[in-house]
Amino acid sequence: MDYPKFTPEMKKTHTILIPNMAVTQFTILKAALDHEGYKSEILGNCGSEVAQLGLKYVHNDTCYPALLVIGQFLDALNSGKYDLDHTALLITQTGGGCRASNYIHLLRKALDRAGYGQIPVASLNFSGLEKDSGFQMTLPLVRQLIAAVFYGDMLVSLRSQTAPYETEKGAAEALTQRWLERICGEIRRGRGYSFRAMKRTMPQIAAEFASIPVDRSVPKVKVGVVGEIYVKYSPLGNNDLEQFLASQDCEVNLPGLMGFLQYCIYNLSETAKLYGGKWVERNLSGWLLGLLAGPEKAMAEALRNNGYHAPLPFEELVKQADGVVGTGDKMGEGWLLTAEMVELVRSGYENIVCAQPFGCLPNHICGKGMVSKIRALYPEANITPIDYDPSATRVNQENRIKLMLAVARERLPQKEAAQSGSSPVPEIRGHKSKVLLTSKGAACI
Repeated sequence: MDYPKFTPEMKKTHTILIPNMAVTQFTILKAALDHEGYKSEILGNCGSEVAQLGLKYVHNDTCYPALLVIGQFLDALNSGKYDLDHTALLITQTGGGCRASNYIHLLRKALDRAGYGQIPVASLNFSGLEKDSGFQMTLPLVRQLIAAVFYGDMLVSLRSQTAPYETEKGAAEALTQRWLERICGEIRRGRGYSFRAMKRTMPQIAAEFASIPVDRSVPKVKVGVVGEIYVKYSPLGNNDLEQFLASQDCEVNLPGLMGFLQYCIYNLSETAKLYGGKWVERNLSGWLLGLLAGPEKAMAEALRNNGYHAPLPFEELVKQADGVVGTGDKMGEGWLLTAEMVELVRSGYENIVCAQPFGCLPNHICGKGMVSKIRALYPEANITPIDYDPSATRVNQENRIKLMLAVARERLPQKEAAQSGSSPVPEIRGHKSKVLLTSKGAACI
């Protein structure tokens, strides 16, 4: 099938539409594209019509993220907001065994069927899948994208760990937006994305979040979110899961997007080690991951030094899968999904929502399929797999999550008592006594 190609000349004439996934990280990504001379827009159109358009133009056995991404593109093109002769679409390709690598072909077929066959689609990938694309991954752009992910991951982590406890509601979100504007402004001016700049800026970001007045006297239920890469992050894909958990007075831990990128890099050499390959192939991942180790360490230190939880370095995250699933399991999110659940449980975020879309077999195996094993190793694990597909209703999804949270709240006193080294205080109904917690137990006074 002949299709229109995104040419280098279109960089100046076309607006590139990008489906939204990780909102904070993609905001900075857009700034990087601005600096490189691209005109782009992150789509924010949501609603049931997006999924319905996807169902109309994509086979209904295709995985849910493909339906939503393609539906969001078509809904945007139908809106009348864009000059269709000067509009292009950008889609990512992982290059692995996941069907996401084929979304670009599904999208082109859908565009042709919907009457938008003239619109070119560019590919954002690191594996050279679309060799004739005019959208080129230059070294400066790669460096800016890496900075976008690190900065975005850090801001999401700081906001999530601060907002549930802030005494002035909205303070953490307001500070997040101020830092986003500052970081994006720096990157548009060609600054702020070097390792030296990140190492200087990250402690400043963490210190400002640490200065927000908070009240941590009332413990919160801590919830981790894992799953297929799109529904894990996308508010469109997971029905605003992060916002819903916040409305339930939870502290949310959403493992960073950088972990997935490191996972993809790690798998390059893991494949060569398992199935044979040249020396360069077997050692390439180690070299590339070494380049990311510096900013990863700087981010973790900035978080810890200001009293925040920091994720494990990637080399330690890999070890979390030991004894549970092999690292040769690398289709889709593969072993990373399992490793993230183990890390969350061991870090105190034992209540986990595993977001899995319809049609994602790796996610069902490495997510839902590992729940029993993880529970056997860690009895405190409270994991709930949630299915996301066009037929799943939001109220059913949220009710299942509420059941998981009910269990978490029942366990919270025991968890807090264990952390403080005392026994949980029994509730004494009908007797207005004060309870004094001591190192030896509880006493009424």
